[in-house]
Amino acid sequence: MTSQTKYKRILLKLSGEALAGPNGYNIDPAVLEQYSQEIKQVVDLGVEVAIVIGGGNIFRGVSGERSGIDRVQGDYMGMLATVINAMALQSSFEKHGMYTRVMSAIKMEQVCEPYVRRRAVRHLEKGRVVIFAAGTGSPYFTTDTTASLRAIEIEADVVLKGTKVDGVYTADPMKDKSATRYTTITFDDVYEKKLSVMDLTAFTLCQENNLPIIVFNMNTKGSLLRLMQGDDDQGTLITMKLPE
Repeated sequence: MTSQTKYKRILLKLSGEALAGPNGYNIDPAVLEQYSQEIKQVVDLGVEVAIVIGGGNIFRGVSGERSGIDRVQGDYMGMLATVINAMALQSSFEKHGMYTRVMSAIKMEQVCEPYVRRRAVRHLEKGRVVIFAAGTGSPYFTTDTTASLRAIEIEADVVLKGTKVDGVYTADPMKDKSATRYTTITFDDVYEKKLSVMDLTAFTLCQENNLPIIVFNMNTKGSLLRLMQGDDDQGTLITMKLPE
């Protein structure tokens, strides 16, 4: 880590739905602009940034299954949707002066590099933002699981899950006005309280590899930067044990 930041290398998980903005579908240029500005701030501090992006603003495999599309086929369609989002992020980032690489778990060399762990790490070491696309390359795995897996592979310091809420709450804050936000919580407590953070496979991967997760509101201006600067009141930190 640099003298200015708490973390040296991060894995940022963004949902495809977040890219859609208020429309709920497609890609909102205003959201791309905002995310580019937020991420450039931390890149300029020397933080190594890797990103996993979902594809729900374009297509979701589970939704496709409900409409009659074979589950495996639908999952592959969802993976291709993440490639579209990754390319949109790359284009926006590069307009803001960041060097980027899109790495796909499904080979399509005309538009992005195939995912190779050592090459991804090298890109990060050179200061490039690496965007991981096409999920794990296999059906039945979510992009949350991809985020956990890639973070472990590249030895990231933390998984940052950028959402539309500012952390993990005792209950759904949209439905229960008395819900309160956890500043820090353990993996075991999340299990016991049955709190919604990530899918079980993704969450277990992080726990078994002692990889902390921070859930925060990516849409709050400056929240990512403040997290990197050590502001512990940004979001919820999920860790093996609570600090003394």
